[in-house]
Amino acid sequence: MTARRLAAAAAVAGALVGTAALPASAADHAPRPHRENVVISDVHLNSEGRDHRSNRALNQEWVAITNNSRQNVNLSGWTLSDKHGHTYTFRHYRLNGRATVRVHTGIGRDTRTDLFQDRHNEIWDRRDTATLRNERGRVVDTTTWNDNRRDDRDHRDNRDPRDTHHDRDHRGGRH
Repeated sequence: MTARRLAAAAAVAGALVGTAALPASAADHAPRPHRENVVISDVHLNSEGRDHRSNRALNQEWVAITNNSRQNVNLSGWTLSDKHGHTYTFRHYRLNGRATVRVHTGIGRDTRTDLFQDRHNEIWDRRDTATLRNERGRVVDTTTWNDNRRDDRDHRDNRDPRDTHHDRDHRGGRH
């Protein structure tokens, strides 16, 4: 009887150890949550002047989007918007790893490094916020600037690295 109890206890203990090890093993092989590594890296506002509504001036107004990862990211369906709700939707565009694309306000021919919103008026104000959302509408990055402050430093040091909403104060006026 004692041998049977010891054998049964050993079997139960082995099953418990195996069960306890299974979730840890499964967790090691589970896909990790996908964290976008695409950010709004720069904003250039057009200088106000007589021709500030010309296509040339509108194309001097742009927002740069950078992919900091090594993998290409499909931006199709992603959006870039301002605080007033003006929205540009990326269509059939793949941003290469370690690459940057500038999204210009005016009319032009899209290339790998430059995309055009084909608008006839300025979008970005001297005090504005640019928001980048993925195809599911989730905020990937946000950048805010104010014409009274000109420090363009990226203030991400205190954010949680798992957080996909990056509030950054990207300051500077029209430059």
